[in-house]
Amino acid sequence: MRIEALNHALAGLPEDRVRYHMCWGSWHGPHTTDAPLREIAPVILQIKAGAFSLEAANPRHEAEYHVWEAIKFPAGKIIIPGVIAHTTNCVEHPDLVAERIMRYAKIVGRENVIAGVDCGFAQVSRRRVCTRASCGEVPHALGGARLASQRLWN
Repeated sequence: MRIEALNHALAGLPEDRVRYHMCWGSWHGPHTTDAPLREIAPVILQIKAGAFSLEAANPRHEAEYHVWEAIKFPAGKIIIPGVIAHTTNCVEHPDLVAERIMRYAKIVGRENVIAGVDCGFAQVSRRRVCTRASCGEVPHALGGARLASQRLWN
């Protein structure tokens, strides 16, 4: 029913202009009750969107890229895996960011991947969870996108 309602709300909009973000929650906790992506991916893919943004860097969901080995990602759609986690103040090395991007590119095709971040860094109103210093280093970590592009397209 929720997917039908969402698709009804999206009716008339060009799918290639719609990005859907699937979030398991931005709180800093164990996430032991998060729905496994393998169970919800078929439902998410029913949404009339051109791109799907998914948490993919946090420790609870990073290995779920394997889901796309079993579930065919639709032709003409884009996946936006989070390649920068929001669950830590540790700044990812650009090589790790590149590796995360390349995992998806190898499975769904390099032309179907846009690098993203898990959820953002202002998860709680009026409270900073990530330090200014770590957030300020995100552009450095996203240099991994440049590395991945060089490796995938050259």
